[in-house]
Amino acid sequence: MSADLLSHIRIVLSHTSHPGNIGATARAMKTMGIASLYLINPKKFPDAEADARASGAVDVLRRARVCNSLNEALQGTVHALAVSARRRELAYASTDARSAAQALVAAAREGEVAIVFGTEMSGLTNEEILQCRAAAHIPADPVCSSLNLAAAVQVMAYEARIAALGATEAPPGESPSARHEDVENFYTHLEQSLLASGFLDPANPKRLLPRLRRMFGRIRMEQEEVNILRGMLNSFRK
Repeated sequence: MSADLLSHIRIVLSHTSHPGNIGATARAMKTMGIASLYLINPKKFPDAEADARASGAVDVLRRARVCNSLNEALQGTVHALAVSARRRELAYASTDARSAAQALVAAAREGEVAIVFGTEMSGLTNEEILQCRAAAHIPADPVCSSLNLAAAVQVMAYEARIAALGATEAPPGESPSARHEDVENFYTHLEQSLLASGFLDPANPKRLLPRLRRMFGRIRMEQEEVNILRGMLNSFRK
């Protein structure tokens, strides 16, 4: 069971600037049994320094998928966890790494899931966090709370492994969670409907769309629920 769940986890790095951090991330992943790495517009990759820092995990680098956007990197996932050290306005309530990893592994029973990390200097953007389903922080000492990228990946990968080792069979009969691309299509339809109705003023949006994302993001949206919501929006626009 644990190996199957770990194989459903992908690590996503957004706009990584130093290739050594990519290599160190690959090594951190492999030590915890996670092999799927997605890179969003890395500054330098492939790179010899990444290979050197990967040590025995060069195979993880060779299989890494380079994407143009977070939306592309999350295609096919049913849950994505944004990892951030900073509290963000209009972001999800952040849970500790252990609790977040347990929820992630529970979702991995249904399909692919992702743990998402931002740039070394500034982390994830608010827009990137709102594309995920949940947010987590690593409860480090506030005197020195900044972990480097590979260290943060190592902590989250460890917590995911521990959660997977202790996972039990899921109860039968649960409705499947919606896939990332279907949720994003719903948000697109919602924005179009709000614009058509005049409720959303593009000249003065007042953060309406981020607030709606945060609201819907607080629940586990099922595939059938997303289909119903999109059908309702289509009927309103006719």
